[in-house]
Amino acid sequence: MTSLSLKDVSKSYGSVEVLRNIDLEIQEGELIVFVGPSGCGKSTLLRMIAGLETITGGTLDIDGQVVNDVSSAQRGIAMVFQSYALYPHMTVYDNMAFALKLAGKSAAEIDKAVRSAAETLQLAHLLDRLPKALSGGQRQRVAIGRSIVRDPKVFLFDEPLSNLDAALRVATRIEIAQLKESMPQSTMIYVTHDQVEAMTLASRIVVLHGGNIEQVGAPLELYERPANTFVAQFIGSPAMNMVDATVTETGEQTSVRMPDGGHATVPIASKDSDLNKPVKLGVRPEDLSITDSDDYLVSAKLSIVEALGETTVLYFDPREGDDAFIAKLPGIHKAEKGRELRLVAPADKLHLFDENGVSFLYR
Repeated sequence: MTSLSLKDVSKSYGSVEVLRNIDLEIQEGELIVFVGPSGCGKSTLLRMIAGLETITGGTLDIDGQVVNDVSSAQRGIAMVFQSYALYPHMTVYDNMAFALKLAGKSAAEIDKAVRSAAETLQLAHLLDRLPKALSGGQRQRVAIGRSIVRDPKVFLFDEPLSNLDAALRVATRIEIAQLKESMPQSTMIYVTHDQVEAMTLASRIVVLHGGNIEQVGAPLELYERPANTFVAQFIGSPAMNMVDATVTETGEQTSVRMPDGGHATVPIASKDSDLNKPVKLGVRPEDLSITDSDDYLVSAKLSIVEALGETTVLYFDPREGDDAFIAKLPGIHKAEKGRELRLVAPADKLHLFDENGVSFLYR
């Protein structure tokens, strides 16, 4: 088992700073997922861990050894790329065995390692095939198998499912989850832009934005207790709704009022200094329901209805200063476009963010 520690790590290309002040502890046996928008630095950070990019500042240690100046080949790391990078003229067996042959392993050692990995990845019946005779999902499994046979300290995955269609992506995601279950002591770091992959695979998620770590936590922790408005709207689909509000009462609970007359009392403590200050009230689309009561959270005009069968997604006209408001209701709802609807949500599902976008829970 292997642990990693990144302390004040940064990366610059000349005067352009790509990553800054990255502090992260990765425990033995974890599957850590890096997520964030394009250009946030997640793949660069992965490549720095792999030794494919130099570290501009700070230290990276693996099992207590600083490896900033250790070559990629000496770090005990195996990387699975977005492209499969298989040798087209070699069979599955030979593709998986190639690195071991270069390392001078005996034929018996190679055969045992390849067949063991093939059994784990359900590739045993495909060992004699060439890559062109495989599906995209099978090719990706061969690429993973090529890493497994090396028995690395750490597995790195750089958006390994991006080239697969939707059905194969789901199937291969499940296979990666099963692979981790079968290798509980292996440490894995996985980069993706797909939050479904992150939520279903990760022990912990690292959310990156603009070269900084915004929050680190278990998937449901990030979903239920986002540290700021960026994490709140990045995790979850559709994104969390944000509504302008004003604090009208402080204390152990916080009361707020919206410009349209809606109001809420949120079970989150606040200070007297918050009184009458503008805040953002956050609520996830799936936590909303329609009401006829005068006691409502938001009132808005319905503009688009997406009837998906298992759910109905309602899009409302945005108010000045706010983004479009979305409600995601279970089942089928026959809603009339152009109608003004009132929406409510349970108090414990509401979030409050200050003028800097920081959650009241993390200030």
